[in-house]
Amino acid sequence: MVKIEQIKVLEGHKIFFHFSDNAEKIIDFTPFIGSDKLTSMLKDERYFANVKLYENGRGIFWDNSYDVCPDFLRKYNEQ
Repeated sequence: MVKIEQIKVLEGHKIFFHFSDNAEKIIDFTPFIGSDKLTSMLKDERYFANVKLYENGRGIFWDNSYDVCPDFLRKYNEQ
């Protein structure tokens, strides 16, 4: 399983990722932000910027328990 080694929050609900296989990508999270209770909180850019990386590199998460695994992020291709 690939791990996330580094993240950096960018403007416009985007996050830069550096993975353990040396791949790097920027993902726009706008398509994942909905009106449901869990993801609607991410609309606030200050809240979004508080994303954290699990110690073991096995994903990212926010304080509201919304998390995303590294495999999904590594394979995700924006359309």
